[in-house]
Amino acid sequence: LEINTLENAVYLNMKNDLSFVIHTELSLYEHQSTYNPNLPIRDLFYVAKVYQGMTKDMNLYGSHQIEIPTPRFIAFYNGIEKQPERKELRLSDAFRRQGGKSKEEKAGSISEKILDAGAEAADNREESLELKVLMININPGYNEELMKGCKTLREYTAYVDKVRTYEKRMSLEDAVEKAIDECIKESILEEFLTKYRAEAKDVSIFEYDEEKHMQQEREEWEKRGEERGEKRGRKQGISKINQLNQMLIENQRLDDLQRAACDEEYQMKLLEEYGLD
Repeated sequence: LEINTLENAVYLNMKNDLSFVIHTELSLYEHQSTYNPNLPIRDLFYVAKVYQGMTKDMNLYGSHQIEIPTPRFIAFYNGIEKQPERKELRLSDAFRRQGGKSKEEKAGSISEKILDAGAEAADNREESLELKVLMININPGYNEELMKGCKTLREYTAYVDKVRTYEKRMSLEDAVEKAIDECIKESILEEFLTKYRAEAKDVSIFEYDEEKHMQQEREEWEKRGEERGEKRGRKQGISKINQLNQMLIENQRLDDLQRAACDEEYQMKLLEEYGLD
């Protein structure tokens, strides 16, 4: 067994990550209290650093194949956002794709069809680089077989559940204190919480504050994205109306122009007629 967790890693939360090698397998374990689809990218940075350290004294330019341990990426998830029991996160999900339009939306010119065919072929080919992270949900009621086989993980889940339950009706600090007292009384993580009570309390408060902050940041980002989308949509709508008005004037359809100004349904028909819908 070789522990090779990076010290002061900037890529991942430093308190919950563990990287180690057993025989021929390199395992990287991560704990997530907030769902993050970018974990494969972060793990890519992390594992590259680990492999760099492992191979620094090896001849990477020689004719003989060097050997490195097979990587395995696991993330334990216990956030409040609903997630399945197990989910595979892939690095390739982040790759930019050519085209970006559905088949129904694609235009019909010969040049565009050639481009679309190339984009579809590119999308269907095997990726040159892939990294898969298995995300395991450890919230109560999930992966019960795993929980039965791992007492510490099961008890940690029970502790987190207590904190979340009490935090709904009291301050976070009081909720953590009450959860710790109750867990010790019920022999849940008893030895650890008794020995490291102050540290466990500080880490719990930090993690819950961080979890709330991350949730608020995500909600704010999504709100801004919706606002940008609405603004972009309004701008596109105005542009189409202006185009329609110009076409009606050019075709001397002034009566239609006047009617469209006060009849939204008729305006939509005209937009469809001119291919602007």
